Amino acid sequence: MVLLASFDGIVIDKKTLKPINNAMISDSNQTINSDINGTFSIDSNETKYFIKAYGYKPLSFQSDINTTTLYVEPIIIKALYLSFWRASNSSVNLKEILKIIDETEVNAIVVDIKSEYGLTSYLTSFKQANSYGAHKQRTNRNIQRFMKLMKSKNIYMIARIVTFKDELQAKNNPDYSVKTADGKIWRSKDKMAWVDPFDKRSHDYTIRLAEEAAKVGFDEINFDYIRFPAKLSLLFSQENTTENRVQAIEDFLSSAKNRLRKYGVFISVDTYGNICWVDGDSNIGQTISSLAKYADYLSPMLYPSGFARGSFQFKHPSNHPYHVIYESIKNMGKQVAKNRVRPWLQHFRDYAHEKKEYKKFEVNAQIRASINNETNGWMLWSPSSRYFKNYFKKKNQP
Repeated sequence: MVLLASFDGIVIDKKTLKPINNAMISDSNQTINSDINGTFSIDSNETKYFIKAYGYKPLSFQSDINTTTLYVEPIIIKALYLSFWRASNSSVNLKEILKIIDETEVNAIVVDIKSEYGLTSYLTSFKQANSYGAHKQRTNRNIQRFMKLMKSKNIYMIARIVTFKDELQAKNNPDYSVKTADGKIWRSKDKMAWVDPFDKRSHDYTIRLAEEAAKVGFDEINFDYIRFPAKLSLLFSQENTTENRVQAIEDFLSSAKNRLRKYGVFISVDTYGNICWVDGDSNIGQTISSLAKYADYLSPMLYPSGFARGSFQFKHPSNHPYHVIYESIKNMGKQVAKNRVRPWLQHFRDYAHEKKEYKKFEVNAQIRASINNETNGWMLWSPSSRYFKNYFKKKNQP
């Protein structure tokens, strides 16, 4: 018979010293919530616990600590994307990003851990992925040194993992790849194959890599391409209905949440920008309400260039970055708390409308729209991972 021990505590905002309601306290098997006074009691035979609360950094603690008052640090995420090919310890882009973080408001980095092709940016202990050669083009040869540097600078670290778009996994497992009507492996325009989101083997594969990222110290796992391909007439292992698609994505997230609980990491999911405006799942298995059941944060890709001509009653939505971001988040807030929304913002040339560069004015307009909506912050997408220090407020600048 295993005897359970009880740990009673109170969760406090480190800055305001006020109690935090609905903070999530977990061991590896269960999650309970703090009450309006920040107090909680958890019964467990484990000794390590984790605290998560929206808008705060994750915290871990041992049951033998000599205090029951636990202070969590508030944070509004202001993140820059570091691509797969620039994620090495010697990367010039990384050095530029670290200088920006040292001197400005930026406090987080999104790093590619698994690419669309299925490559891992460092050598993991996941033998199945390694057997496919996922690590052979890795760009980071010492992930421990990398993470030690990030933690020494107090940087919030987000691991971006491409989920169901995975050429390596699909071609090595044709029995659960997405197929064309004639039974052949289907590939998108960029010649990438996908694995079947209905098949639990595809779930397990990605979650194993998410666990690898959690083990080395990432604060958050960001699942991208966590959806069905946006194409009809493909073959899957189940009937491709709205109900089935939504359930498959929920099943994946439920499993990920359960298996990642023991690491205390946040989970975020990327979505098309139009999720803020459409009913239904857009034929890809994503709705705001279904994703919000299991993910901590929702990250719509609100690139103004991604909205069609005439959207928001503008001939060229990309000419109105503040309006596009602000109104989209405002509408999304009707279904999920805004402090659980953290959009991807555009830091690249307008490819769809007038082809203009997105520079300081356009980037700042998007950031301002996010902050004015009281979101959990923002993540800036530059495919080249090139950013400019003068685009951002200086550290501690109001």
